[in-house]
Amino acid sequence: MKTEVRFLLAIFLMMGVLVGTNMLFPPVVPDEVPVPDSVPAVEAGAAETGGVGPVPGEGESVDPVIPGVETRGPALEEGQVGGVAARVSVEGPLYRFEFSSVGALMVSAEMRGFPSFTHSGEVNLVPGGASGYLGHKLTVGRDTLDLTRVRFRVEPEGGLVLEEGSGPQILRFIYEHPTTPFRFAVEYEFTPESYIVHVRGAVAGVDRPLLVTDLGEGLAYSEADSVGEARSMAFVENHVRDGIRSTLLDRGKPGLQDGPFVWVAFRSKFFVFALLAGESEQALQDTDLLGGLMIGQSELPDRVRIGAAQSVSGDGAFAYRLFMGPQEYGRLSSLGQEMEEVNPYGWKFIRPLVRPIVSVIMTVLGFLHATLSLSYGWVLVVFGVMMRVILWPLNHKAMKAQLKNMAVQPMIQEAQARYKDNPEKLQKEMLRLYKEEGFNPLGGCLPMLLPWPVLIALFFVFQNTIELRGVPFLWLPDLSAADPLFILPAFLGLSMFLMQWVSMRALDQPNPQMKMMMWIMPIMMVFIFLKLPSGLNLYYATTNIATIPQQIWINNERKKVRGTVATKATK
Repeated sequence: MKTEVRFLLAIFLMMGVLVGTNMLFPPVVPDEVPVPDSVPAVEAGAAETGGVGPVPGEGESVDPVIPGVETRGPALEEGQVGGVAARVSVEGPLYRFEFSSVGALMVSAEMRGFPSFTHSGEVNLVPGGASGYLGHKLTVGRDTLDLTRVRFRVEPEGGLVLEEGSGPQILRFIYEHPTTPFRFAVEYEFTPESYIVHVRGAVAGVDRPLLVTDLGEGLAYSEADSVGEARSMAFVENHVRDGIRSTLLDRGKPGLQDGPFVWVAFRSKFFVFALLAGESEQALQDTDLLGGLMIGQSELPDRVRIGAAQSVSGDGAFAYRLFMGPQEYGRLSSLGQEMEEVNPYGWKFIRPLVRPIVSVIMTVLGFLHATLSLSYGWVLVVFGVMMRVILWPLNHKAMKAQLKNMAVQPMIQEAQARYKDNPEKLQKEMLRLYKEEGFNPLGGCLPMLLPWPVLIALFFVFQNTIELRGVPFLWLPDLSAADPLFILPAFLGLSMFLMQWVSMRALDQPNPQMKMMMWIMPIMMVFIFLKLPSGLNLYYATTNIATIPQQIWINNERKKVRGTVATKATK
């Protein structure tokens, strides 16, 4: 059973019990941007190649064929033939990227501070066996210049080391054809405190080409639950007119997708690799937009390759941005253009409700974590108690409605006995009681339903929030994963049993069905919550325990009302 189905079943069961008990036992569409006319159509045959090819091996550098210029084959500059492709690295506090001088391809993207749960070391966004990441092709008419197999000059040759607090640094790749005016240069600007990489480049020697940037074949697996992670693997694009669309990697089909696009991205459960049009959101022009996507076959199973096309300006310049990092809500939101929706919280039909609640929850959790210097496990315990304190007025209102229903109950029973053979009279009498006595069978449960959006939002928080990934608490190795020892689901079931047991003590003669539910419901909830994130179990169990003192107080008030009703009945 899928995790989402388990959670929905749990919600329906809990809401059904809550409503049924009270009834039976009274107590942005993005702005329209014009399509840039300067982006030429991508040739249909280009999609069949699946983007750029693999990184050449030793001595495999090849000259591109320049359209309209007779060349002499692979006559490269001195020092470009033979030997192994040089590797240059960019090391900073947040990441470690590695590039190859052949093709100017990115071959590794390690995320500092995020351990991989599938292999030793840190998360690497580039899958093993994949190739071609950030390779470039130029399309001129019906000709294609493949720059992924030529040797670039790298500046600086030793790569970059970014220190915390230092300014941005640039890694530049340059290729100059030895016998023609053709020149291609691309530079990457890295900042130590940011996962955003600003990319700028220039092309000379060809007339207004179309640039195709290869985004590769998706992200590597890095989570212990590979099945759950596979359901999150997708490529996502933000179309100017059609909005955000997401396609699972194993369902992608080779072909062309017409733009314009604001951004395109690969995502996993917690990480994202995105290409965003323009140097910045504020400076984004119509001609900066991505003109189309080429979706090709991948050599890796159940994957596709993505190439993003954009026009080159009249002076040969181009620019775009890359984001290669964790799905931190604040960082993605700062990029603009709805980048935070690359892996949205919740199903589409409930996102308008869940999104603002998620934003508030993450703000509160982050504030508690930073202010109280507590681990996220204890933060969830504190948050669960806080929620019960904050919701106390609603619970109090629900209690008063239940008490009012209890006080009216003798009148209802009398009316039912008096008009048992006259449904029309009974209905009129019930309407009178509704109006004069304030009787409402749902009045006791409606205020108590309001916490459920918080529980639903928390489910998606634990599914997608990088801040909780790999965070241990007591015996739990990861708050975003299921409890491996099943202790928390069992404790959750016990807390639910205690809640119902305390509630039933206020009833003189509990209904047999209610007694049965007291035993069956906790068992069912334990089964459903077994595979849900342990953080969600921790929060829900905490709120249950925090509710028991309130329930005891409510029981005492019920006894008072019951005594008052009994006194009135004997007079």
